[in-house]
Amino acid sequence: MNRSSRFIPRFFSRMPAGDAAVAGVLVLLIGIACLVSLGALVRSFQVSVPAHGGTLSEGVVGSPRFANPLLAISDSDRDLVALTYAGLMGHDANGTLIPVLAESYATSSEGTIYTFTLRSDAEFSDGTPVTADDVVYTVHKAQDPALKSPEYASWANIKVEALDSRTVRFTLPKAYAPFLEDATLGILPKHLWQNVDDDEFAFSSLNEKPVGAGPFIATRVAHDASGTITGYTLSAFPKYVLGEPYLSHIRLSFYASQDALAKAYADGSVKSAYGISANGARSAPYARVIGVFFNDEKNAALGDTDVRKALSLAIDRTTITQKLLGGHATPLAGPLPAGSGVSPLPLPSDASRIADAKAALSDAGYAYATSTQTWSKKGEELKMTLVTSDVPELKTVAAQVQQDWRAIGVPTELELHSASDLTQSVIRPRAYSALLFGEVVGTTPDLYAFWSSDERTDPGLNIADYSDKDVDTLLSSLRSEPDAAKRQAMRADVQEKIAADYPAAFLYTPDFLYDLPPYIHGVHLSQVSAPADRFWGVQDWYRYTEHVWPAFAPAPRTGTSS
Repeated sequence: MNRSSRFIPRFFSRMPAGDAAVAGVLVLLIGIACLVSLGALVRSFQVSVPAHGGTLSEGVVGSPRFANPLLAISDSDRDLVALTYAGLMGHDANGTLIPVLAESYATSSEGTIYTFTLRSDAEFSDGTPVTADDVVYTVHKAQDPALKSPEYASWANIKVEALDSRTVRFTLPKAYAPFLEDATLGILPKHLWQNVDDDEFAFSSLNEKPVGAGPFIATRVAHDASGTITGYTLSAFPKYVLGEPYLSHIRLSFYASQDALAKAYADGSVKSAYGISANGARSAPYARVIGVFFNDEKNAALGDTDVRKALSLAIDRTTITQKLLGGHATPLAGPLPAGSGVSPLPLPSDASRIADAKAALSDAGYAYATSTQTWSKKGEELKMTLVTSDVPELKTVAAQVQQDWRAIGVPTELELHSASDLTQSVIRPRAYSALLFGEVVGTTPDLYAFWSSDERTDPGLNIADYSDKDVDTLLSSLRSEPDAAKRQAMRADVQEKIAADYPAAFLYTPDFLYDLPPYIHGVHLSQVSAPADRFWGVQDWYRYTEHVWPAFAPAPRTGTSS
């Protein structure tokens, strides 16, 4: 032992016991401080990266029935499909289309043939590889009319064939630029489904405990006494092609009503939910348009553009979006939703909307009677019946529209229907003169279904019975135009032409509100067309972090967002 090493114990041994204890504590504190400082110095050269682990507990309204991409019909169904299945294509956290199960794809010069090469490491959650045969099987089932899949219309006329185990080719009857969006369809494992008959397809246990190639695996399903599904526990799929999710689990709990969900969120039973709270919620515009759609077949006065213009100008969009909807909506004057990438059209003036609306009615040849405070033309009084769903938001907005139309001298009655009755008894037979309703335009806006003259009758979605040859030509050209910039310019042209005809009073794009705990990071909400879109990039959500040397930091994953 050298002299210095003998000095320290000898020094302490000669000190009074109390002083030695104090000195020992000081030495210990100095040592700890040195270690902390050293740790801080080391950490200053390290970087923070997401770490695996943690659980997100989320509440959803409605019990799922079909965790199956070919049968999903409810929002709760689609949530499960988004978390457990994957398609050839998918979306990153910003909503951009990216290859998922596909390694790459090529398009023919005429835009009618798409050839996809599958990733060699793509697997289903049961460990079997994803092959071209699985893709062909899934598309053929979507095309099977006996299955009555909601995906049937998207795939009905498309030829699909496996060129080898990793290559699949689609041949379209004509060029269709949005096809890549359809290629996000979740792929079923053929080896599990091929022996399930059409009659049994909807009743297979695989609809409850899905086997897909998505970021999570359904590891537990909870039921109540009646057999209704009340919850799912989803575990991270280690072999997900875009990277193992950082969150270890997502637990979904299902509730019968919005009120029940709000109560569960308030008492902490679930930590996240969408559509229940505006305080601190993350938000993004829905890819949908809420408006009043006119039908002159039921009210001849609506055949006059100036009458439709007057009714549109009269509506107080500011009050609707800022007061009635709490600022969680964007006012509109055209058929494209906020966030579509096309510049919005100018809104009617709040200050002069009443005067402008009355001037339009005068231009239409209507005379105003001060005694009755109504408008008439050739002995016919102008009056309206506004039809909508009895859901709270639409009822509230309809009451404002009724008030605004009455303010310009147009008597208006409200007619409310349940959501199912509205679809079957009102919309499908076009039994309305003015319908307050929403159109889901989609994150890749395709207005064809809503405004082409070919879609005017059921099951078409042109609920305004709109017809214009120039618009028809543009809409058809849009579907075949391969250049994205040109498509946006054409959408802007279509929007201006439609808006100028006032086939509807376009009102607003609602916001999608999503409450998440502050410790969940990596979430980026872009424009969404359905609630399940909130899970875009879910594999990159994280609760915990760790510090590593820069050389050992993982490369950014596809779809990662800050």
